[in-house]
Amino acid sequence: MASTAISLRRRDGAFTAIILFLPPALLLFTLFVVVPIVEAAWYSGFNWNGFGTPTRWVGWNNYIAVFNTRAFHLALRNNGLIILVSLLIQLPLALGLALVLAERFRGAVALRMLFFLPYVLAEIATGLIFSFVYDGDYGLLASIYRMFGAEAPHLLASPDTAMLAILIVVVWKYFGFHMMLFIAALQGMDRNLVEAARIDGASRGQVLRYIVIPLLYPTIRLSVFFAIVGSLQLFDLVMPLTRGGPADSSQTMVSFLYTHGVTRMRVGFGSAIGVILFVICATFAFTYKRWVMRDE
Repeated sequence: MASTAISLRRRDGAFTAIILFLPPALLLFTLFVVVPIVEAAWYSGFNWNGFGTPTRWVGWNNYIAVFNTRAFHLALRNNGLIILVSLLIQLPLALGLALVLAERFRGAVALRMLFFLPYVLAEIATGLIFSFVYDGDYGLLASIYRMFGAEAPHLLASPDTAMLAILIVVVWKYFGFHMMLFIAALQGMDRNLVEAARIDGASRGQVLRYIVIPLLYPTIRLSVFFAIVGSLQLFDLVMPLTRGGPADSSQTMVSFLYTHGVTRMRVGFGSAIGVILFVICATFAFTYKRWVMRDE
C-alpha cells in the first residue's frame, strides 16, 4: 500500500509538472520556430520584396530559380567542403589534442584554455581579426612574406584562395570546442578498464584502439553531429571576411540567403533558400538521430 501511494504521488507530481511547464514551452516553440517556418514556406511561393502584402503568386518558380543559380551550387559545394574539412581535419586534430591534454601534467589546464579561447571569441570578431591577418598589404601575412623578401598573396581577393582562407579560420575557431567535449568524455571514462588492459600487457596503441576510442564513440557521434549542422549553418565568419565573394566563390547557404534574400530585397527568393536549407538540416538531423544515435 505504501509503495502504491508513493507511486501515485510521483505520477501526480509528474502530471503537475507537465501541466505547468509544457504549455509555455510549446507556445514559445510555436511562436519562434513553427510560425516562422510556415511563413517562410508561404512567402517562398510569391515574388515579393518584403513591403506590403505579397500578392504575386509564382508557385515553384522561386525554387526553380534557386536551383538554376550558379551561386547556389557554389554555396552547396562550399558547405560540403566545410563539412569534409571539419570531419577529416578539425575533429581528428581535436581528438589528438584531447588525448594529450586529458592527462594530468603541469600546464595542462592552461593549454586547454589556450586552445579553447578561439571558440569563446565571437565569430564577427574572429572574421575581422583574420581579415587583417590575411591583408596582403598591411596584415600579419604580408609582414611574414616581407621578412623573406616575397610579395604576400591577397587570399581573400582571389576566387581560388578565398574559400581556403575561410576553411583555415573554421578549423582554428571550432576545434577547441570539440577538444573540450573529448576531454570531458576522457575524464569521465572508467580508468579501471585502461589499467586492466595495461596490466594484461596491452600496448598504448592497443589501449587507444580497443578501449579508449570505442568508449568515446558516443561523444564522437555527438561531435560529428555538431560539426555537420554547424557547417551547414556557417554565416558569421563568412560575412566579415569575404561577404561571399569574390564572384560568389566563398558563398555558403546562409550567406547566399542573406545576399540574395535580404540585401537585394528578394524575400520570396530568400524564403525558398531558407526552406531548402531547413529541409536539408531537418533531413540530416532526423536521419542521423535515427540511424547513428538511435541508442543514445
